[in-house]
Amino acid sequence: MGFLFRRLLGVVPTLAGVVFATFALTRLLPGDPAVFFANSVTADAATIAAVREKLGLDLPLWRQFLIYVQQLFHGDLGQSISTGQPVAADLWQRLPASLELTLAAFLIALCVAIPLGIAAALRPGSIVDQICRVISTAGVSLPTFVTGLLLIYLFYYLTGLAPEPIGRIDPFAMTPPRVTGLLLIDTLLAGDTETFWMAAKQIILPALTMALFALAPLARMTRASMLGVLSSEFIRTARANGLRRRKIIFSYALRNALLPIVTTLGMIFSNMLGANVLVERVFAWPGVGSYALDSLIQLDYAPVQGFMLVMAAIFVLVNLVIDLLYGVIDPRTGLLHHA
Repeated sequence: MGFLFRRLLGVVPTLAGVVFATFALTRLLPGDPAVFFANSVTADAATIAAVREKLGLDLPLWRQFLIYVQQLFHGDLGQSISTGQPVAADLWQRLPASLELTLAAFLIALCVAIPLGIAAALRPGSIVDQICRVISTAGVSLPTFVTGLLLIYLFYYLTGLAPEPIGRIDPFAMTPPRVTGLLLIDTLLAGDTETFWMAAKQIILPALTMALFALAPLARMTRASMLGVLSSEFIRTARANGLRRRKIIFSYALRNALLPIVTTLGMIFSNMLGANVLVERVFAWPGVGSYALDSLIQLDYAPVQGFMLVMAAIFVLVNLVIDLLYGVIDPRTGLLHHA
């Protein structure tokens, strides 16, 4: 409990820095939101000044920052001028779509990368090892939006195997009652298998796009970590003692290789939350990434700030979970934290 409390205390200055950074970065953006929303083509100086006053942009920056922090303490992320809705409501509406896409891609990457990395480490120089290297290189080399466009071209335009990339579900389909916000889960809870398969087909291509982005570093780290452990003295001793190959690989080698793999998992998941911005744009996915990008283009400060704060909070939460997993995988790590 003491370790958890110290970690939670460490979150406070991190989030404080994020609050200041989000405010400062949005104020450094080129352009004047008042001019944009007043329609600079027809608006005169008086109209633009009135809009600036309404948005609070006529106040000194330090006063704007104090107002922003005061609103945050009351759970108010501000009002989106482009949608006319509270930012918190917009994010709450769109966040499940982003989480569903990220989790689907993460599970695909996890199920492919770790077995592939283990197999490559067990047979260095084999065909499996070469495939692992090719996938790792492709995942690092190709930007996510390029991968997404290629998949759309191959599986939608050329072969017609994938549905049209128009979001989470066909606009003419009936959506199930919102329970979790995750469409695949809500359709199953509603017993609507037809809509479930429709949603599953829509998520395949964007999830594969993000999975390739995540798969490359994870497969490479799994391979490298397993190679390092398999060449260690205690593995050679286990083999000399006649232990079964499966027990050596999964009970000894994989367990000792997990720490760097888990670290990579945390980094990958956090990076995927940022990478989904471009993927959502390519596949017209109605998540928080596309929402933040639209707001950025329209110089709408509040949604961009809210997006950055939510992503930072998720990033901090993921790192906290990774720290706790260290203690589960290797109790000695937890003791080091308590020391």
